[in-house]
Amino acid sequence: MSKNNVTETINLNSLTIDEMKPIDIVTLMLEEDKAIQHGVKQALPNIAKAVDLVVEQWKKKGRVFVVGAGTSGRLGVLDAVELGPTFSIEDNRWIALVAGGKDAMWSPLEQHEDDESIIINELKSYSFNEKDVVIGVSASGSTPYSVSAIKYAKQLGATTISISCNHDTISSKLSDCGIEIIAGPEVIRGSTRLKAGTAQKITLNMISTASMIRLGKVYQNQMVDMQLINRKLVKRAEQTLMDLVNVSQEEATDLMTKSNGDLKVAIFISLTKTKTNQAMQYLEKEDGHLKNAIATYFKEDN
Repeated sequence: MSKNNVTETINLNSLTIDEMKPIDIVTLMLEEDKAIQHGVKQALPNIAKAVDLVVEQWKKKGRVFVVGAGTSGRLGVLDAVELGPTFSIEDNRWIALVAGGKDAMWSPLEQHEDDESIIINELKSYSFNEKDVVIGVSASGSTPYSVSAIKYAKQLGATTISISCNHDTISSKLSDCGIEIIAGPEVIRGSTRLKAGTAQKITLNMISTASMIRLGKVYQNQMVDMQLINRKLVKRAEQTLMDLVNVSQEEATDLMTKSNGDLKVAIFISLTKTKTNQAMQYLEKEDGHLKNAIATYFKEDN
């Protein structure tokens, strides 16, 4: 076993886990999870670099493809599906591809992780090009499915990012930004749905969330680009408006009506005392970045 293959090594702390009482098993698991924070902390500079790369390509109308097999692929899907309702990103801008297709979300189809050609065909079906980004996610850093995606993206001159949980992986060597979160051996040898999976989930959340923040989809620390697709989210938008611009419930409802349900427009109108059309013009000028649009308005107005 390679010394760099941390995810497949034996955890000496859990050698007697099969003899432990339930409270001792879960206590040990929690203790082992402390290594995740250290691993992520060590990788923060590269995670931040990944955010810069995503934002740069996004502004060029590029898309993000998160590619993985098994747990890694499923985690990519979990993160991607939330971005539409949370940040109102367009369909097919942040796409998760898992080995085995959609069925792999519900069934164990890990045999597809060794298929190097199917992911290339999938990317081709999206007309993948040099403006796009591939994020290859693999605990080992050597899974053929995600490695093949990175290689293909490199051939086209696209941006490549990898997330793995081992040292000096082939994915990292191939990528423009190689993120390695070393969380140590799993409590059950090789069961990377545990510490490695948690580390990958945290990292994916960081990249997607920080990218959306940098793109202006958060104002202060509140979501201002939500899709208002149910009563809960409509109520949240009105409460956000009340909190940010200090208006009553009735005023918030009226502002949301005037803005056609666009929270960023409503905030802009309230803070600048402008009309809907003017708010939309400034937001368009700043690519939807609310704080920048407000700053530009006051700079020009003065």
